Amino acid sequence: MRRLRLRPLILLAVIVGAFAIMVLDTMGFLSPVDNVIHTSMAPLTTLFAEVRTAAGEVVSTARDLRTLRQRNNELEALVERLTVENLQLSEVVTENEKLRSFFSFAQTNPTYDFRGGQVVARVIGDSASAYSDIIQIDLGEQHGIQRGMPVVTDRGFVGRIVHVYPQSSEVLLLTDPNSSINVMTQASRAPGSLTGRPGQLPLMNFIPPDIDISVGEIVMTSGLGGAFPKGLVVGQVVDVLKNDDRMFQQAVIRPTVDFSRLELVLVITNFQPDTTLGAATTAPAATVTPASTPATGSAQANDVVPTPSR
Repeated sequence: MRRLRLRPLILLAVIVGAFAIMVLDTMGFLSPVDNVIHTSMAPLTTLFAEVRTAAGEVVSTARDLRTLRQRNNELEALVERLTVENLQLSEVVTENEKLRSFFSFAQTNPTYDFRGGQVVARVIGDSASAYSDIIQIDLGEQHGIQRGMPVVTDRGFVGRIVHVYPQSSEVLLLTDPNSSINVMTQASRAPGSLTGRPGQLPLMNFIPPDIDISVGEIVMTSGLGGAFPKGLVVGQVVDVLKNDDRMFQQAVIRPTVDFSRLELVLVITNFQPDTTLGAATTAPAATVTPASTPATGSAQANDVVPTPSR
């Protein structure tokens, strides 16, 4: 009861006190007190302001960090996608360059029919070993491929079809020991027979001793024997082997085709090999044993690859 009686008095005292303070402040009597209060509260106010600023920076940093992580993930995904696209584009560019080279080869050899103008066979297997150099291509009987057809690239002669299956074929490379090709040098017109050797460059045998051949000469198919068309570039002479004990000269030939990087080939489909005459010219009666020579000769051939003659 007593408390209820005091409440009006307390309220009245507060109102009067507030009014008195307003009057005193208006008249300037409270300025010293106000200065003291502001002075004592300044450090606390500054501290509160710094804390608020720091808290805002922390929140902003956390927000920026989350944004940066998201952006970083997006950029990483973009880099991966662009890397894949760049690799695919590089592969397309490389393949287009090869196809353009093949098209140019076909244009410079209009007498050859590459199955309607151009047959590009992708190599799908390699059964090469130390004693056998055979590749498999993705063209077969269903594509009109027949046994004995010559296989080339824009760089030169590759080999011949030896086995034909419905959708694939096997090609005996000129580097195979079982391969024998009638060839001739372009400049000196020296005839010979090119034979593959295991682990070494092919050897041109049965070169007449009275013909001078030079390192760097281009070697091409001679057409003798009817197994291959004439004028297909085979390689270059890198070494000439002469021995008084032999009836004929020999020459080490570096193929113009890089068989270790062979991917695309062309099959000449309008040439019918004469199998009755054999793959090579009949060898002379004398047996010639090839000398053991290094894979590359003492002299190096030029890297120029001429356009095969028509």
